Amino acid sequence: MEKILVINGGSSSFKYQVLEKGTERRLCQGLVERIGAADSLLTHKRFDENGNEEKFVYPGNYHNHAAGMDKVAEVLMNAELGGVIADRSEIVVIGHRVLLGGPLGNSIVTEEVKQIIRDYIPLGPLHNPANLTGIEAMEKIFPGVPNVAVFDTGFHSTMPDYAYTYALPKALTEKYGLRRYGFHGSSHSFVSKAAAALLGKQPSEVNVIVCHLGNGSSISCVRGGKCVDTSMGTTPLQGVVMGTRCGDIDPALVPFLMKNEGLTADEIDTIMNKKSGYLGLCGHSDSRDIEAGMNAGDADCKLTYEVQCYSVKKYIGAYMAVLGHVDCIAFAGGIGENAQGVRAHILEGLEEFGIKIDPELNKIRGSQHRYISTEDSRVKVAVIPTDEELEICRISVAMVEAASK
Repeated sequence: MEKILVINGGSSSFKYQVLEKGTERRLCQGLVERIGAADSLLTHKRFDENGNEEKFVYPGNYHNHAAGMDKVAEVLMNAELGGVIADRSEIVVIGHRVLLGGPLGNSIVTEEVKQIIRDYIPLGPLHNPANLTGIEAMEKIFPGVPNVAVFDTGFHSTMPDYAYTYALPKALTEKYGLRRYGFHGSSHSFVSKAAAALLGKQPSEVNVIVCHLGNGSSISCVRGGKCVDTSMGTTPLQGVVMGTRCGDIDPALVPFLMKNEGLTADEIDTIMNKKSGYLGLCGHSDSRDIEAGMNAGDADCKLTYEVQCYSVKKYIGAYMAVLGHVDCIAFAGGIGENAQGVRAHILEGLEEFGIKIDPELNKIRGSQHRYISTEDSRVKVAVIPTDEELEICRISVAMVEAASK
């Protein structure tokens, strides 16, 4: 049985899955967390043919990502530990989520691709080194098996130059690679394709606006299966208001606060990435706490809720103008999939644009891909739970198969 290994790496943790090639059945999945800490932990789950789960927990001092990868490989190849690989040769492709590859699209890993990942470490200082470590660890553990870098930025690499260009001095933008890159690419790719399938069409036949809403949120504008604009920028700080990130603000506030508060560049970075957004407005970063506070009469929570929804609504309106014709607006991510009130408030008042929500359908929760719009809504509205690991698997297999033809 041929199998695909998917690595979804973060700065201090990584998730993984092994899927059966062809059927896409999940054989196992796991999480290595708190990497570098004495209490780091591997939680592994194996699934039988009926989807029944068997759980294994392995505490350990995984001092870096490579140590965590070594332990995962040990578990995967030992049935008594929860393994699903009888022989290394069963793994035929390894797909990696990589944060930032600049303008490079998703790529089979070569020395040149690894150098590009290194080149963009200054813009992704936490994630790119960890992602590269994961790739190099897998190259040693499974020698000869193709590795594929599925960049968070990859799906957005089709944006036209006028959409990604910043109006800064050309010498600076070229020197540092400053432009809009976008993030959450695997999610936007998966959801836009799933939206087309829900419509009974091919991705090339539809225009979709994807709202990936969670603690980190981004919106994408997808024409005929290709991203033509997205809300995040050079970094994930730009765009809509998020859990702890400020999103779009007047850039002049940066020097103003540095001068008047005596803040360093690192302190400003911390404020805007970790102390702003919902948290800065009302003291809560979780959308559920904000809605509960609003319902209890908290004025700050109410304002935060309004700011949250308004910032998304503006991007939807802008992208409707860009596309001209929209077939579907799709919600994904922890907030997008579960917060019915947020979805309804974002789309409230857009009936003139052919967007009508069915209140009863909007209340339904579940993992299925589904419409929440009325039958006569010209623009369909859908909730599509995202599956980044499955999309990484699909992209990786397709790239390796295309390269072998």
